[in-house]
Amino acid sequence: MKKISNKTKGIICILFSALSFSGMSSFINLSGDLPVAQKVFFRNLVAFFIAAIALIKKHESFKPVKGGLKFHFLRSAVGLLGVYGNFYATTHMAHTADAAMLNKLSPFFTLVFSAIFLKEKVKPKQALAIIGAFIGSMFVIKPTLSNVELIPSLAGLIGGLGAGAAYTWVRKLGNMGENSRFTVFHFSAFSIAVTLPFFIVSFQPMTTKQLICLLLVGVFAAGGQFGITAAYTYAPSREISVYDYSNIVFVAIEGYLFLGHQIPDILSIVGYITICLMAIWMFIYNNKETNLQKQ
Repeated sequence: MKKISNKTKGIICILFSALSFSGMSSFINLSGDLPVAQKVFFRNLVAFFIAAIALIKKHESFKPVKGGLKFHFLRSAVGLLGVYGNFYATTHMAHTADAAMLNKLSPFFTLVFSAIFLKEKVKPKQALAIIGAFIGSMFVIKPTLSNVELIPSLAGLIGGLGAGAAYTWVRKLGNMGENSRFTVFHFSAFSIAVTLPFFIVSFQPMTTKQLICLLLVGVFAAGGQFGITAAYTYAPSREISVYDYSNIVFVAIEGYLFLGHQIPDILSIVGYITICLMAIWMFIYNNKETNLQKQ
């Protein structure tokens, strides 16, 4: 039987992650008008227990790899910023696909942060792709004072930035040999500790339906987090990040079926196409560069 390559494993993991995060986005909206901190708290509470059970079941350590603790804190801090930005955008934007698209700027931010902190070179064509993706994001954000969704849109952009920075440190920890389950556990524990005071202050009573939705937010978020963490552990972002854009398709389908037949406007669609084309171009270019280096 042919052995599955790390790249193939990374692709499978990132597709699973994309589907899971689309489910998370849907249940964020279905949970109704609850404080963002309340939604974020449940998202991480469920993931915390799932990660802890996974570590115990596999008899794995609750300690980070040597020298990895500072990178865990960096990953958790920027990751939590990304989660708040994404949840705020998903809750307050009319179309969940818009919020999801802004979050999918994360691979471009990962390239930028990897160049800054991991000394991975950004080639001229990659830089052009980053600029193109940013231009595409402007079609989604529509940065005018008359845009009532300007603040949620900017929050979505910050969500993508935070996620991109977080994946950079996930990659660093993966290179150090860190266990992906512990990475999820640490992030969840950190997020619970930071979010708890805001959760208590802004807490609103929930219906049974809202509680179930928030628990499912946590379940799908845990699946997405495990998937994306494993994906970037198996392979670098330049080889697999384009597959993460399947999340937009999943979110759009779920938004149409379950969230009131959501259909993005023409400017948002132009932005989606621009960002996706930049991602595909970058993916093809990176693969060509990798193949040339192997020759």
